[in-house]
Amino acid sequence: MTSYLTTRVVRMLITVLAVVLVTFFLTQIAFSNPARNLAPPNASAETIQAIARAYGIDRPWPEQLFGYFVKGPDIQGTPTGLLNWPPSLGYSYQEQRPVTELLLEKIPATLSLAAGAFVLWIGFSVLFGVLAARRQGGVLDKITSAFSYTFLSLPTFVTGMLLIYVLFYQLSLAGFRFFPSSGYVPITESVGEWARHLILPWLTLALAEIAIFQRVIRSSVLEVVGQDYIRTAKAKGLPDRRVYFGHALSGALNPVLTLGGIELAAIIGGAVITEQVFGIDGIGRLAVSAASSGDAPVVIGITLFSAMVFVVATFAVDLITYARSSRQ
Repeated sequence: MTSYLTTRVVRMLITVLAVVLVTFFLTQIAFSNPARNLAPPNASAETIQAIARAYGIDRPWPEQLFGYFVKGPDIQGTPTGLLNWPPSLGYSYQEQRPVTELLLEKIPATLSLAAGAFVLWIGFSVLFGVLAARRQGGVLDKITSAFSYTFLSLPTFVTGMLLIYVLFYQLSLAGFRFFPSSGYVPITESVGEWARHLILPWLTLALAEIAIFQRVIRSSVLEVVGQDYIRTAKAKGLPDRRVYFGHALSGALNPVLTLGGIELAAIIGGAVITEQVFGIDGIGRLAVSAASSGDAPVVIGITLFSAMVFVVATFAVDLITYARSSRQ
């Protein structure tokens, strides 16, 4: 177990390091002269050079890379380098604020979006997936199959726009104004308004995930229902509900856990399209803004955050599946 954990941790660190290195070099290529973008249109060469010096982007890229990973010079009074405590992700050119501070500000909105969507898609996926497997070829199985094909074929932004059109626009015309079309209210201000503003974004993400997960659960359950322990449970006279939702589902969880961890990590890393459609000021929207404006420190910081979320999620899933396999 110790060697397994050590190997996984080393792989995690190598993955994160590789992602940051690739992102750093890509931003060096894509945003070759950020000082020019920060300067006024008619700025002189001396002004551009002064801006580059102030942000530390006049140094050779090996020095910039070393400063990012270890400890570089302060920028606008903000320490740089991951070896600082707390680790510093640099300074945003556009926002004129530390990147770490920006991320901490945006994370709650993205976490709220991911958590609510996760609860919806797991709950409905388990329900529909098991029921479809229980009555294979039946009416419910055909309906859920059609549902899956429909929402798998729809881009996320189309699903979001359809929900806005039906549940916001049409209901508003009918005098029922419950679903906001955009915006985000922190949970600390009002739990009710927080949930009300996130219902449509949650549904937008959950519908696509349910389309995938309920088919995965259905297939996994069908694979185990023919095994001896399921036949034994049926022979003992256990109700179908207990056999399928208890024994069969438990034996079919490993692929669901693996896919679920990856999908949840992807959403936490930044549900870019959904945040754009519904005007949620989270990680995804910040990433789009930073990439559009050439704000390299923010792009690198978000990439590092997303990579960390992904490797931690996959590591947790691997531990859970390893523990489950050891018990079986």
